[in-house]
Order: sequence, then C-alpha cells, then structure tokens
Amino acid sequence: MARVLFDHVWKRFGEVAALKDFHLEVEDKEFLVLVGPSGCGKSTALRLLAGLERITEGSIYIGDQVINDVPPKDRDIAMVFQSYALYPHMTIRDNIGFGLKLRKIPKDEIQRRIAEAAQILGVENLLDRKPGQLSGGQRQRIAVARAIVREPRVFLLDEPLSNLDAKLRVNTRAEISKLHKRLGTTFIYVTHDQTEAMTMATRIAVMDAGVIQQVGTPQDLYDHPANVFVAGFIGSPAMNFFTARVAEEDGALVLDGGSFKVKTPLDRVEEFKEFVGRELLFGIRPENIHDAEFVPRGVSTAPVEVQVDVTELMGNEVFLHMLAGETKLLARVDPRTELSAGDTVEVMMDLERMHVFDPESKEVLRSGAGVSAEDDE
Repeated sequence: MARVLFDHVWKRFGEVAALKDFHLEVEDKEFLVLVGPSGCGKSTALRLLAGLERITEGSIYIGDQVINDVPPKDRDIAMVFQSYALYPHMTIRDNIGFGLKLRKIPKDEIQRRIAEAAQILGVENLLDRKPGQLSGGQRQRIAVARAIVREPRVFLLDEPLSNLDAKLRVNTRAEISKLHKRLGTTFIYVTHDQTEAMTMATRIAVMDAGVIQQVGTPQDLYDHPANVFVAGFIGSPAMNFFTARVAEEDGALVLDGGSFKVKTPLDRVEEFKEFVGRELLFGIRPENIHDAEFVPRGVSTAPVEVQVDVTELMGNEVFLHMLAGETKLLARVDPRTELSAGDTVEVMMDLERMHVFDPESKEVLRSGAGVSAEDDE
C-alpha cells in the first residue's frame, strides 16, 4: 500500500518557514497535484518526501511506516525532475538502467525492465542513441522511463514539463495521465501551472506561503473555492473580483460598485437578501459574463453597462477586456460577437455563478453554485 501522509509537517530554513503545519493525506494509487505560485513550498514538500531535505517538525508516512529517518535509497520512491539529468556519454539504454545497476539487480532483470518501460513510453527505437541526439520531449520520456524501471511505490514528479514547448506539454500531459492509469501507482505531481493540475489530477492541493489553502477534485475547486486565493488561482483566465455594497433600491436589490451597479434578478433576490447593507467582495469568472446577444438558455442574468477596451479573438471564443466605471472586467464570450473596442454596451452577468467573499478574511460566504458556506457545513 502506497498511502502517503504528511502529518503536521514543518520545514524551516533558519527563521523562514517553507512549510507551516502541513497536513495532507494522499490515497493509495491517487494522482495528487500540489499546485501554487513559485515559493509556496510545493517542491519543498516533495523533497522532504524524497529524503532530500530533513523535516523540522512532524512526520511523513509511506504506508504505515514513518520515513523521517529512512535513507532516500530505502524509501521505495522514484523522482522525475524538471531537469532531465541524463548522462550524456551513456546510451539511453544505460541511462534507464543505471540506477538498477547500482542496486546490483541481475542483468536479465534490468534488460526486462528497460524493455518494458521503453514499450510503455514508445521509445524502443531510441535505446541505442545518446541524449544529445534526442529532442526535449524524447529526453523527458527517458527520464520518466528511468523512474518506471525502479517499480517504486510512489512516483514524485517535480515540474517535469516546464522545459517543453506548448504542444509537447499537452501531449506529454496525456502520456503521464495514461501512465498513471496503466501502472496503478501513487503519483504526486508538483506544478505552478493550474491547467496541468486541472487536467491531470484526481485531487489538487492548492498551496500558498507554505500553507494548504484547499484540497479537492478539480471540479470542486473550480465550483466551490474556499477563499479568494483559490478562486483567483484556479481557472484561466482568472476570476474577476470587485467590491460592492448590497443595497435595496425601488423594491429591488442591487450590487452597488460605486461607479456601476448590477441589478439582481427577481429569482436571485433571496440569495442576496442576507447581505443587504454589507460591502462584500464579489467574484465572477470570465465565462460567466455574456454578450447580451448570445446568452445561453436557462441562465439567470443581470445587465451591467461597460465600455469595451480591448478585444482578443481566440478563434473559438473572444476575450473582452472591459471597464465598468473604474472596475476592470474580463469576459469570455461567443466568437460570433460583434462587439469591438470603444463600444459602450450592456453585458450580462450570470449571478447564479457569482461568488461572494468576506472582504476581510477573504473566505467564501457563498459559492458560485448557489450554496452558502454555512449550507456547505
């Protein structure tokens, strides 16, 4: 069993705490992604698990064994780094099998494992070449093959796609996901790229400043972010945020942003009544702001007047950079839109997908699926 548990782990470098009371359980055979901005502590967590750094406080378990003092070579893990770290003077065959040779695995067994890993990753025809003769994507597959042959209980991958171009990243993402399903082994993957996290993970742990902000499935984090940080980090383009006071005007509820107002539709009034008189932080994703001409059926919308500042045609969609008074908004709209820079128009906000946050604590008060934080509890 390859369950991994970080049990209230701290890691300090002098006075700086890279991990703060880090508590995370990774289930057997799970694909868990640690995601967050540079310096948030995600690679430090991986290095502690690998034994490349020593824990300051707390314990790490693999299965039922505490591994704090277990040497790295005895932890039964394999790690793939951002750097391929291949020996340039060795053939690919020798690079893949070098670790097994050091462990004095019989030659026949080494060749069997090399052949199997090469077949899984489709690099059988590269085994007699040297690293300098391979492309970046091929070298990355060799680095993964070198990890596979160890047949570890846990795979650790530290930003392995960062050196690849955009197309290769997409292809290699799919290969790693298929590899996880085929091997049925626990994968822990570190990245700062939330797209990689969303597309590959069974669950995601979002980190900031050494602290786990939220753990959940990709869809759960997208639909029900726990706070402003998670809401802004998950999703591309990022969520729009604006501060507004909930007020009553002429028997209706409005979100008064000072330089603009959003009138709440009648069927959404009950959801916002509890916030009347409060100034709150609101969040709405670009895909939930629509061109008035192309509003999907069944969507409860509210109009807001904006000036279109910049348009970006993406082929299958258009990004509208807009100003609602002094508030900047970004919309992701139907490609058939005829809106252009300089237009002053009404766009439609899907208030059912509006998130409400406490402006001081930054914690969610109401998720974008129409459920309050209190209801979730």
